[in-house]
Amino acid sequence: MGKLQEFDITFANNKVVYGPGESIGGTVKIRTGHSLQYKAIKVNCQGSCGISNKMNDAAWTLEEQYFNSTLSVADKGTLAAGEHSFPFQFLIPVAVPTSFEGPFGKIIYRVRAAIDTPRFSKDYKAQRPFYLLNLLNLNEVPAIEHPSYAVTTKKFSYLLVKTGTLMLKARSDLRGYIPGQVIKLATEIHNKSGKDTGCVLASLIQKVTYKTKRPVFDLRTIAEVEGAGVKAGKHAEWREQIIVPPLPQSALARCSLIDIDYFIQVSLKSPDVVVTLPIYIGNIAVNLSPSRPVLSRPDRCGATVTTGAPGAAGVTPSAPPAEEEEPEEGLCAGGMASEEIPTKSHSQQDPSGQPVTMSPSAFSHAPGAALPPGHRQPDASAPLFCVSTGATIPFFTEGNVTPIPTSCSLILPPEYSSWDYPHEPPPTYEESCSSADSSFNSRQ
Repeated sequence: MGKLQEFDITFANNKVVYGPGESIGGTVKIRTGHSLQYKAIKVNCQGSCGISNKMNDAAWTLEEQYFNSTLSVADKGTLAAGEHSFPFQFLIPVAVPTSFEGPFGKIIYRVRAAIDTPRFSKDYKAQRPFYLLNLLNLNEVPAIEHPSYAVTTKKFSYLLVKTGTLMLKARSDLRGYIPGQVIKLATEIHNKSGKDTGCVLASLIQKVTYKTKRPVFDLRTIAEVEGAGVKAGKHAEWREQIIVPPLPQSALARCSLIDIDYFIQVSLKSPDVVVTLPIYIGNIAVNLSPSRPVLSRPDRCGATVTTGAPGAAGVTPSAPPAEEEEPEEGLCAGGMASEEIPTKSHSQQDPSGQPVTMSPSAFSHAPGAALPPGHRQPDASAPLFCVSTGATIPFFTEGNVTPIPTSCSLILPPEYSSWDYPHEPPPTYEESCSSADSSFNSRQ
């Protein structure tokens, strides 16, 4: 660095995660071995987004800026040999999106400092990034406490001349989750054919859309569960759980260049049948208080038991009310035998079948996170910080701590694919959800 021995930026209390409307302050530290003339010492605070059609390309195709403020902390003069400190402070605007880093674009925030020197002398620059978290409160999403539900029926041919019908139903217990919570998934398969089906597969998928002139869709499988097939002429049920790992939130409010969607995809390999359940990932958990309707477990044969406030909107049962005579245990409507589908593999379990151990501290801003029983005791040696899978930013624990990067085997995706222009991109929220849900995005 020549005359400059140290040129660094530090934030007050070593804080690196901020919220909209907060004040960010710190100090520019300079140490020189000899006197140094300067025209000005300036500090700049900036937030912006850039996207590109090429992976990991720093030359953005499109950009948008959220704020750009510059402060002069010292005018023309000379720095004597030794240490010098220059405090600074900026106010972060309210209308800014959460930080994000993906292969085709970024939402980045940083503080930069520069020493402007006289003509023909070398200028000096330093910068330090910080992260911004604009919390997504899931309770503001309409009907978020209701299940996400999908059903499809397919007629197919086999053995050249024979035909059969298969009905696939899938339901999640809620439509919104925070990192650390458990997605409870219930699937029903009616195989009205003489052929066994292939394996059933449930995947938590992240879709990031970069809105370049020709949009880029970046897809990633976050977690995957595989169950056995269904025998010919059988009705079977499959219940599984997926732990939501640290993930960037849905719907990056205030950003017009990047969209993030999540959905659960349930599919059969043979015949080829697929249903998708759109869900939200947020930062503040759904409040399932007694004043709000709660939809409990799906009953056998598709019935849904609804509890909650009188007159609350719920899902219409697809079976007779509970007070009426119920079908014999193990039988569905029409006398078709009901079986349980065993799980063959789970990407969130180790080969012994036990859930992968993780630290609850890996999930920040997740009050009331529902972890499995064996995961609720804090581990003193656990990492303070976890980089989430997918296109994402670091999620930190609360408090003034120095972030420590770590790898978390729980959330390593089993596969990853990117397509510039997929033939059949996954549905957007507007295509998959009701018009009531779309009003949430418009309010942002």
